[in-house]
Amino acid sequence: MDLQLKDKTALVTGSSKGIGEAIAMTLAREGANVVVHGRDGVQAQRVVGAIVAAGGRAYAVLGDLTQEEAVERLVAEAEAHVGGIDILVNNAGGSGPKNDWQTTLAAGWESTYDRNVLAAVRVSTRLLPEMRRAGWGRVINISSGAATMPPATGPDYSAAKAAMNALTASMAKAVAAEGVTVNAISPGTIKSAKLEGGFRAVAAARGIAAEDAPWEDIQRGVLPLFANVPLGRVGELNELADAVAFLASPLAAYITGINLHVDGGFSSIP
Repeated sequence: MDLQLKDKTALVTGSSKGIGEAIAMTLAREGANVVVHGRDGVQAQRVVGAIVAAGGRAYAVLGDLTQEEAVERLVAEAEAHVGGIDILVNNAGGSGPKNDWQTTLAAGWESTYDRNVLAAVRVSTRLLPEMRRAGWGRVINISSGAATMPPATGPDYSAAKAAMNALTASMAKAVAAEGVTVNAISPGTIKSAKLEGGFRAVAAARGIAAEDAPWEDIQRGVLPLFANVPLGRVGELNELADAVAFLASPLAAYITGINLHVDGGFSSIP
């Protein structure tokens, strides 16, 4: 399916590794010009190199999204490379140590909120005016299943992602009449090098399987310990990235204000 992203321009925050990298690679594969963002120049350039080697177009910008001046600078650099930004994927953020209600201090809540919610606000409010003037734009916020199904640990992260969902709904209503859609995606358990390493360590520690056993054996034994996923497996990075690419495309023009769960049915509601 042609997602009609050829010559669209996308800025993916936090795309020098992991989920963000997969999203950047997928958007580039679909024909978009991609601005890769991170704080590690070597990592960001590695992703740019991979995109260019595959025939895509990409550029790197660096900056700390918790700093207003850095956001202004990196957005200006991005626009100098590709012109106006059509698609913004607010992926940067993440969680800190998995503290509980007794060990998560107020300063930790502030930091987590800043890195997840305010970072997205800083970049979005910088790019939205031009999208609105152009009459076309996409904002996709990477949230988390923890926002709607929060665990007992990491309350600061769950609360920050819940705020991102509310931010998404409000922003979507504010700009819908001007051709700009705003949606959130909540990933479930998605495979990464870190997750695979953790699963393998648990499998070995609990006698489920050898640490070097085939991945299918590892996830079959370990996944139920963490989540009851109806599909019976963890998600792949490309499956999450493909969902982002669809919401970023002209084909998703009548979809706005949603929180799409990409979690194998874990959060399904009858």
